[in-house]
Amino acid sequence: MRIDDEIQSSKFENNYHKAVINLSYTYNWVNNETRSLFEKNNITIQQFNILRILRGQYPNPATVNLLKERMIDKMSDASRIVDRLVQKGLVSRCTNTKDRRAVDIRISEQGLKTLAIMDEEFKIKEFLKDNLTEEEAGQLSDLLDKLRG
Repeated sequence: MRIDDEIQSSKFENNYHKAVINLSYTYNWVNNETRSLFEKNNITIQQFNILRILRGQYPNPATVNLLKERMIDKMSDASRIVDRLVQKGLVSRCTNTKDRRAVDIRISEQGLKTLAIMDEEFKIKEFLKDNLTEEEAGQLSDLLDKLRG
């Protein structure tokens, strides 16, 4: 549906203004569509992002600094998110063997199982394919990359 219809307004200063409104609206739409998956698995989208980063590192550990660099939401407090994931048994912490001041963070077996369940429950392709072809999804991604410069 067109953004004009979704927000019941067509009063935009220009197409740049309209694009920013559309991006914000679409960001919230995606969050609302995926919220139940995260709630069902008792994690937040930021916790999910950290678990996916750690799964990508597995079996190697990551540091909090690496997590901060790679997180989608740069405003998130990675240390606090890791604390919550440790409490849930989805990640573990241990002292770095090379630098005792650093802490290694690893995804646990339970964290890997949780992500595997979520992968089965929510297929991104299935979420988008009703409205976008694979080529259109690529074009959208390219335009978003271009927007960020």
